[in-house]
Amino acid sequence: MSKLPIDPVKIKAFVLDVDGVLSKSVCTIGEDGQPQRTANTKDGLAIRMALQSGYRIAVITGAKSEEIRLRCNLLGIDDVFTGVSKKLPVYEQWRLDNGLSEEEIAYMGDDIPDLPCLRHSGLSAAPYDACGEVLATAIFISKYSGGYGCVRDLIESVMRAQLTWDNAASIYL
Repeated sequence: MSKLPIDPVKIKAFVLDVDGVLSKSVCTIGEDGQPQRTANTKDGLAIRMALQSGYRIAVITGAKSEEIRLRCNLLGIDDVFTGVSKKLPVYEQWRLDNGLSEEEIAYMGDDIPDLPCLRHSGLSAAPYDACGEVLATAIFISKYSGGYGCVRDLIESVMRAQLTWDNAASIYL
């Protein structure tokens, strides 16, 4: 778990990118030409714990993949936006639809299309292996690379700071 450089008391929601965040940025290509993405089970558990604790979670990705929607839905994420080239309008509409201020959202992204959303979030976050522009913008930089637990690192750090992690974990003990 990384240390948060700010007080995350206002964070009520997480918005996540997929490629390079929820999955590795390097993947094999299937016979149909589609990327074969990975999924980190520790990220998945943290997402479930956050949702069970009342946090809102959305996924906004440029990828067009029904598998992404299916994986997110299995975790309990209903707000999944795929095939998005300009993420900020989708992010802003989701924020307004959910009655959230920018300060209440932690956004994790790893590359140039994520920059506008990172600049309009209360807690801008990036995996360790994000591109230089994102690393220069992010307030929170996970010690983990995309697809290797960076989402868990962010969610656990926020929830521990808000004293909600242990309660969420207790249902598994």
